[in-house]
Amino acid sequence: MGTHEAAAHEHHTSTGLDNVKLGMWAFLGSECLFFGSLISTYLLYRNNVLDGPTPHEIYDIPYTSVSSFVLLMSSLTMVLALAAIQRKDMTGFRVWILATAMLGMVFVGGQIYEFTTFVEEGLKLSTSTFGSSFFLMTGFHGAHVTVGIFMLLSLFGMSTFGKLDDADGPRKVELIGLYWHFVDIVWIIIFTVVYLIPTN
Repeated sequence: MGTHEAAAHEHHTSTGLDNVKLGMWAFLGSECLFFGSLISTYLLYRNNVLDGPTPHEIYDIPYTSVSSFVLLMSSLTMVLALAAIQRKDMTGFRVWILATAMLGMVFVGGQIYEFTTFVEEGLKLSTSTFGSSFFLMTGFHGAHVTVGIFMLLSLFGMSTFGKLDDADGPRKVELIGLYWHFVDIVWIIIFTVVYLIPTN
């Protein structure tokens, strides 16, 4: 019965792939191009500081490393949430999906604190092209994480009302999980490019 229900919800393309999942991969592909352009712009202008502070003067690598570790751990809890719903453990799913959302909130809160600190130290969106490219790149990523948090919380809410109890539940979680893992991977790239690669 469960197999027939799952088949009823999955619509396959001529490639044999679920068209919703294929659509998600296409969306993530376009997002790769979007973040690729933001990262490329940052690399071009990161040394153009004008009279503002330089990256070496404002970056707090230990702090951002901890924040990055928090976001990385949220990928693990996302995997545990998917595994829980696949084995029909709804209580475990709610615990792990809420933990994932909370870790995301900690990351966004840390990013807001970092932005506030940078502004106080003289780096603003209008200070220099370095400031503009930095805030746009990291700000858009933070916005993507925030959207992901709302997605995770919606899954938690749906589970409490039994909306994920059918055979299609794990598929919904998997699709949002793909998005969440994507924003985590993008941050690893941004963290490496921004904080770990030395400037001239």
